[in-house]
Amino acid sequence: MAERTLRGARLGGQSFEDERGIEFAARQQVGYLCKQGHEFEVTMSVEADIPAVWECPRCGAEALSTAGIEPEAKVEKPARTHWDMLLERRSEKELEDILKERLELLRGGEIGPAHLHRANRKKRVS
Repeated sequence: MAERTLRGARLGGQSFEDERGIEFAARQQVGYLCKQGHEFEVTMSVEADIPAVWECPRCGAEALSTAGIEPEAKVEKPARTHWDMLLERRSEKELEDILKERLELLRGGEIGPAHLHRANRKKRVS
């Protein structure tokens, strides 16, 4: 029975609401221009914060506002290197001491690849 009441109404395709007595929100047209030369407008509320950048609907590139709104400059942190991170944990004097200690162990054959120390053992034994 419910099927009969909706027959012919094109549910979802046609609105039965009347626009009389409705006040629409105040709107404005904001213009944008992309690097490819595509110019377009976006409808926004008067109360909305207008973004300086909008994606171009034709090519997908960033388009700048024609109203003269400049995008905010992003503050970029300098890239931290391994050396910078190491210096956060140890001083240069400590690093020099560790290097000297490790070089003595390496030269003495206590650490490092085994193939480098086999020749040294044979010389010591003879």
